[in-house]
Amino acid sequence: MPMHPRLIAHIKLLLPIFSVILGACFAAHGQSPTCSLKLDALTPAPDLYGLHLGMTTEEVKRALPLVQFGSADRLGVMRTSFNPHFDPRVEKTAFPDMRTISLDFLDGKLATIWIGYEATFKWPKLDDFVANFSKSLGVPADWPSKRNTRQLSCDGFSLTAQMIGGGPSLRIADEAAQEVATTRLAEAIDADEKQVIGDTRTKRYYPSDCSEKDSIPQNSRALFKTKEEAEKAGFALSKDCQ
Repeated sequence: MPMHPRLIAHIKLLLPIFSVILGACFAAHGQSPTCSLKLDALTPAPDLYGLHLGMTTEEVKRALPLVQFGSADRLGVMRTSFNPHFDPRVEKTAFPDMRTISLDFLDGKLATIWIGYEATFKWPKLDDFVANFSKSLGVPADWPSKRNTRQLSCDGFSLTAQMIGGGPSLRIADEAAQEVATTRLAEAIDADEKQVIGDTRTKRYYPSDCSEKDSIPQNSRALFKTKEEAEKAGFALSKDCQ
């Protein structure tokens, strides 16, 4: 069954969420938590520049005044990035050897922190990077390894270290937030698939996977959540979609 263009566009909108979800799932797949540490027990690490999961946008703004925020999408997800290495407004000595900070928010709370460092970072090798960040955060140093990635699942959050662009990177993810995002994403896709478009001129409706709906003028369209809702409003399935 062909995919509805609106659904394709919606999935493109949600690609940031996919990346968050896949990262969290990859970290947790095939293993139980390897540390019992809870999120609120993490030690503040200087190389995270005051960032921690659960912060509001206002709190993040106080820690990183130059960060800009957009609007959350229909799922309550908002993503922003800060590039101190390329931003001419930034005093480079304030963020030594940092390339990019990417932040994901769910319902206004920080759900994922990703920081990419340059190859000149003080811990350029992945093993040293993991060992020293483990000390800084107060977590076990034995992060399960898979190819060029090290991953640690704790109680409610996960840590992922990986080499990207020649430098080390760290992702800290709130697993509960990932589950909420996954559920909302599934519900949104399901809702889009059930959605039908009615033609007010002919009183016919068109399912989301029926290409004939594209010929309906915008001013003649009626949107229904389900075919049952359309039929209750007096619309019948178009013969072009049967």
